[in-house]
Amino acid sequence: MLASYFLAFAIMQAVEAPDMGHPWSLQECTDWALEHNLTVASQALSVESGEIDKNTADMAWLPSVSGSASENWSFGRGIGGNNTYESGNSASTSFSLGANMNLFDGLATPRRMQLAKLNLDAATADLEKARNDIRVQVAQAYVQILYNYEIADVAREQLAIDSLQVARLEGMFSNGKASAAEVSQQKASLAQSQVTLVQAQNNVRSSLLALAQLLELPEWESFTILRPKVQLEEVTIGLPDIVFIDALALRPEIRAERLRLDGAAKQVQIAKAAYAPSLSLSAGMGTNYYSTFGTSGFWDQLSNNFSQYVGVSLSVPIFNKFSTRNQVRSAKLRQSSQALQLRRTEQALYKDIQTAWNGAIASRAKWEASQTAAAAARDAFELMQAKYENGKATLTEFNESRNRLVKAQSDSVQATYEYLFQTRLVEFYRGGALAF
Repeated sequence: MLASYFLAFAIMQAVEAPDMGHPWSLQECTDWALEHNLTVASQALSVESGEIDKNTADMAWLPSVSGSASENWSFGRGIGGNNTYESGNSASTSFSLGANMNLFDGLATPRRMQLAKLNLDAATADLEKARNDIRVQVAQAYVQILYNYEIADVAREQLAIDSLQVARLEGMFSNGKASAAEVSQQKASLAQSQVTLVQAQNNVRSSLLALAQLLELPEWESFTILRPKVQLEEVTIGLPDIVFIDALALRPEIRAERLRLDGAAKQVQIAKAAYAPSLSLSAGMGTNYYSTFGTSGFWDQLSNNFSQYVGVSLSVPIFNKFSTRNQVRSAKLRQSSQALQLRRTEQALYKDIQTAWNGAIASRAKWEASQTAAAAARDAFELMQAKYENGKATLTEFNESRNRLVKAQSDSVQATYEYLFQTRLVEFYRGGALAF
């Protein structure tokens, strides 16, 4: 048990220490995740396994060579040196070396080589899909942090406004120009703003933790991200059908399923190869030594008994209880099943593109409306603030205007980052980069 603890500690120490001395950009987060994410690492092992399988299939044309040696002892009556039965003990020693090579097997071997290559290419496409999934997850988590940062900034701004109002009312109260109820009401608003800020800061920490866990960071307390300047404008987004056509030629999950469908066709051909005759070549050599009455010496016998052989074997299948027929039928069923899997994957991709496209269109409309609403709420608040400071509006009216501004600002921030992520996601399906 103690050894296990030491092993676990050694593994943790061996993990590359990330540089936490600066805020991480989206590209740095993505690069780290692609290098350290366990799902990606697991899929990379599948690619290595596919390379081994391909090498095994490529080597199938080579002959198989084996050697053997044996020693046997006999007791009682046996053949003597004069070729008659005699009583006594005897021993025999034999050595052999043989080789066998497949010459023809109904083209099953070259098709297995092709199948291994298709399986390797499919595993490589699966690896790229896993990397794409991580890219999307990292970008989504990164945008969530940026959103939480912006909400925290809004909360700080409102806290500053409430703090100034409390100080102003306390001064007015000391001069008899404000009531104790107004001071208490504003202090309550200040306390609520403090709670809102604390919650916003907690959301920032939670989202940073979520991204750090996705990146498999060994330590995250000092982890921060770079806050790029986001400049959004209307982006022309192609129709879902156009995006889908582009994605079919680029997405690794589609390529992987197409490769598996080609592999299923190869499996049908491999199964059919069992109908064809098979031809093999064999060769070998051997010698032996017999220790009985009146036999010659060890080396003399090995020399005298040395023999070689070469043979060709032809096997013609006639009837195997319909095993080959059923194997072919099963292979065709797997081919049909893989064709359905390809269609399901294409449909899933189309639905994802539809969802992302619809989200981009909706988020653009929401962003445009929220920009207008935030600007109007800011103007309305500034007017209300001026009226309140001149005694032409009540504290309740002032707080209601402030709350509307906070909500409009929050909605604007949310719409901004939704629009940012959704438009980048649509472009990502078309081969673009998830960058901002």
